Amino acid sequence: MRAVVQTVGRASVTVDGDVVGAIDDGLLVLLGVTHTDTGETARTMARKVHELRILDEERSAADTGAPILVVSQFTLYGDARKGRRPSWTAAAPAEVAEPLVTAVVEALRERGAKVETGRFRAHMLVESVNVGPRTILLDL
Repeated sequence: MRAVVQTVGRASVTVDGDVVGAIDDGLLVLLGVTHTDTGETARTMARKVHELRILDEERSAADTGAPILVVSQFTLYGDARKGRRPSWTAAAPAEVAEPLVTAVVEALRERGAKVETGRFRAHMLVESVNVGPRTILLDL
């Protein structure tokens, strides 16, 4: 599982003209799933995201209550080493990835995080205003 975590002043996801998820002053998490990920991987990723000390004064969303916007992003597993057209073979198929993305979201909520999401398999417009900017890649 891979996540790009960014501190944002605001972020939102729009699908077909409707905002389906939005936050202010929190974390935008672009989340990719690979074939070997499990429910345990999802719980570990949720813990790492929630406790990641990336906010001001080295604080985490767990410390501050900052909201988290989770957006599925299979392209994090794109491989363009052999040319200009990426291969997506390392990305888990949607039937595997969707329940694991949901598991990360549920695990974050169980930890007390306020979580918004994008919409799986939808064409999403993701907008963000980065703060810092601070961006971390978590690769489990």
